[in-house]
Formats: sequence, structure tokens, C-alpha cells
Amino acid sequence: MACIVRFVRGRSNCMRIYSCLTKMYGKLVEMKRKQYIEGLQQKGLRLGRDVDIIDTFFFDPSHCFLISIGDNCTICPNVRLIAHDASTKKYLGYTKIGRIDIRENCFIGDVPPGSLAAGNPARVISSLQDYLEKIESIRSGKKIFSHEYFIENLNDAKRRELIESIGETIGFIV
Repeated sequence: MACIVRFVRGRSNCMRIYSCLTKMYGKLVEMKRKQYIEGLQQKGLRLGRDVDIIDTFFFDPSHCFLISIGDNCTICPNVRLIAHDASTKKYLGYTKIGRIDIRENCFIGDVPPGSLAAGNPARVISSLQDYLEKIESIRSGKKIFSHEYFIENLNDAKRRELIESIGETIGFIV
């Protein structure tokens, strides 16, 4: 900032330049956010009317077609919507995938680190060991989809096959 002060006359000019740069940065960040969300929507993310997505967030770009957010919802800062769960891959050799269906008039806030939470209101529901055992029993008899079903390889037929396999439960992919 000292260098800028030397080149402009007075501190008030420096503050005006800083204020202008801050506003431009904010607009660029908002434009990038909007493009990111539009790109996810083109890949299948469903957003209702009047959805407020505040500050930083992450929506699963690989499986965004499994995410649906209803009307009048608020997504708070640092919320991550991930439609796949790769935590099982290290232990079981495959990744779980499933729908995220946030209905109308929801407020999504923070969940404590290291917790598996679900419900409305969300609450901690399971330990890792219990969770892995449950997933293994659900997986029994279901197809585990290969790399051919990663987002860059999906076509409408493969997308439909994934969604049908998930049904009302969950699916699995390597």
C-alpha cells in the first residue's frame, strides 16, 4: 500500500483506489460463482426458486445430477454437498453414490467435523464401523459401476442407468 500512496496524491485517493479494487474483486468472485453454478446446472444440478447460496460452498461436480435443492432454501458458508462417498473406497474398494434431495424452505448450516449427520434437524447418527457394515450389507447384490460411468464418460443412457440403479436407496461406483 505504501507504493500506491507514493503514486497518488493523498491517502483519500489511495483509499478510493483500494475500494474500487475491492468492489471489482467482489464482482469477479460473484461472476465466477454464477458461472460455476450454471455449469453444474447444465450437468444436471436442480435448483428451485429463491435459493440463497452464501459465500463459499462446494457442490459435487462429478455427481451434480444427483443433487436437487427446493424453493426458498438457504445454503450457509462452507457447506459441501457431495453425492458420492469415497470414504468407503479405502475400506471396501468402492464408492457409494446417492441422491441429495433438499426440499423446500430448508436452512443448511454446519455439521461438526468428523461426524456423520442426517435428518431434520441434522444430528450425529453413526460411527464409522457401524456405517461401513451397513453400506456393505446394502451393496450386496447391487452393481458396482466402473470408470466408464464417471462424469466425463456419461451420456443420457448411462446417466439413466445410474439413476435407476440407485432407485430409492444408494448406488456404487469404483
